[in-house]
Amino acid sequence: MMHLLAAVVGVLVIAVILWDTFETIVLPRRVTRRFRLTRLFYVGTWAPVAGLARRVPPGKKRDRYLAFYGPLSLILLLLVWAVGLLLAFGLLQWGAATLLHVPEDGAHGLWTYVYMSGVIVFTLGFGDVYPLDTFGRFLAVVEAGTGFGFLAAVIGYLPVLYQSFSRREVSISMLDARAGTPPTAVELLRRHAEAGHLEGVGELLKDWEHWAADLMESHLSYPVLCYYRSQHDNQSWLASLVCVLDTCALVMVGVDGAHEWQARLTFAMARHALVDISQIFGTRPVSFERERMTDEELAALRSALKGWGLTLRAGADADDRLRSLRRLYEPYANGLSCHLLIPLPPWLPDHARADNWQTSAYDRRSLAVVSPAPAAVEDEHRF
Repeated sequence: MMHLLAAVVGVLVIAVILWDTFETIVLPRRVTRRFRLTRLFYVGTWAPVAGLARRVPPGKKRDRYLAFYGPLSLILLLLVWAVGLLLAFGLLQWGAATLLHVPEDGAHGLWTYVYMSGVIVFTLGFGDVYPLDTFGRFLAVVEAGTGFGFLAAVIGYLPVLYQSFSRREVSISMLDARAGTPPTAVELLRRHAEAGHLEGVGELLKDWEHWAADLMESHLSYPVLCYYRSQHDNQSWLASLVCVLDTCALVMVGVDGAHEWQARLTFAMARHALVDISQIFGTRPVSFERERMTDEELAALRSALKGWGLTLRAGADADDRLRSLRRLYEPYANGLSCHLLIPLPPWLPDHARADNWQTSAYDRRSLAVVSPAPAAVEDEHRF
């Protein structure tokens, strides 16, 4: 009975791991089933990592720490799959009482079968332990084929994953010069208005409609990408997505010279992506402890836009319209922000802060440490 139970458990574990691998790597759609090995793995590993991160104040140190989780969790998940297959095939061989060739001082215990399974999966070819009966050899061939197939799936999986990550980050980096750091809707409108290119907002929103569609497609298929952080701590896919939604909301309320129809299309696609991604993690809409934009800040926003030659439609109807649009996405964005520990962008920009493209660690060191004294500057000019 013990051998029979071990064989049944081995078969079940093999089936669970192979099906989980198929759903995670091959199946190009969101899996709604809650009981999954991959889901249990990420729930169990993210909780302690996020708990430690919350003890660190938001900033570069926390972001640097969390940046390791995405790639390391992927490697660890692949390791869990490989070890699970190894143990499961070992249990199956032991449960089937496969006759083995072992060294003279060897034993026929469970760990001998697990050792043989490891040699077969990783194609080590030691030849010290191998099956002698027909069924054991058949299982060895199946295990070797499964190992090769698993390796091929992993090799094909990683490039696709990192290509999706690169496509996502290119647009995020380009947004830095267009909407500031962190990106805000007000700054995006201001820079286009100052350049006399307000019609370019529609072109930008059209590009981000495609970006949001690609984000939804890639991140629903490969949810681990949500844990991959951007190059800078003040940039993220979530902050960029919310900035675009903020911009669409303002344009839909009414900004003179802006393309409202394109804003509607981009808003629909971006909100769809945000809600679907939040459902991956089971995050519910979360209300803010403090309004993300109060009535006083809305008045300041209108005043700032007016100073730059932009008019945001005013009145009770306009305020209700903006409030209803914000309710469609802000609670979902806040839920993801709380879960993934990614800060959301403000509505009003901080003009005292330079954009990422304007600064570097070398610039800060040179300005703070090796900035020449006035006399030295005069000497330079004299020579």
